[in-house]
Order: sequence, then C-alpha cells, then structure tokens
Amino acid sequence: MIKKEEIEHIGWLARTELSEAEKELFEKQLSSILDYFAVLDELDTADVEPTYHVIGIKDVVREDEPKEALSQSEALRNAPKKEKGYIKSPRML
Repeated sequence: MIKKEEIEHIGWLARTELSEAEKELFEKQLSSILDYFAVLDELDTADVEPTYHVIGIKDVVREDEPKEALSQSEALRNAPKKEKGYIKSPRML
C-alpha cells in the first residue's frame, strides 16, 4: 500500500498541489494499481518469451536509399522569402 507521504512526494515531483481529498483518492487508486501488479508478480512466467511489442509490428520504415539531391532552385521554389540564393528568415536576436 502506498503512503500519503509518497503521494505528496509524487505531487511535489509533478509540481502539482494536491488537496487532501485528491491525496486520499490517489492513495486508494495507486494502491489498487500496485496491488494488481503484486498479483501479476505471482504468475509463473519462466517459460514465456519476453514481449517487446504486444502486436508484433516489425520495422515499418523503408530502407534508406540515397537519391539525387535537390538543386538550389528546386529547394528555394516554395520558400516564402529568398535573398541571394538563400532562404530568408526573420531575425532571432
């Protein structure tokens, strides 16, 4: 079971001020969650392979194949402002 002081510490870490009612509510909710994890810890998982992704998605990113680079005029074609062959942007300082 989680203690009220731990709830206060979690609130402090989150930089959130919790009312007494919220502290009591979160104490019950987090304790319930941790109790459920304790039940899961009792399961025998010795013969279960680790699952890194529950739905078995493979890498869906395409192979990185080098292609011809854009020419300067193509790169500047959609730039809202251009100056002397470069993209012009607002000053930052």
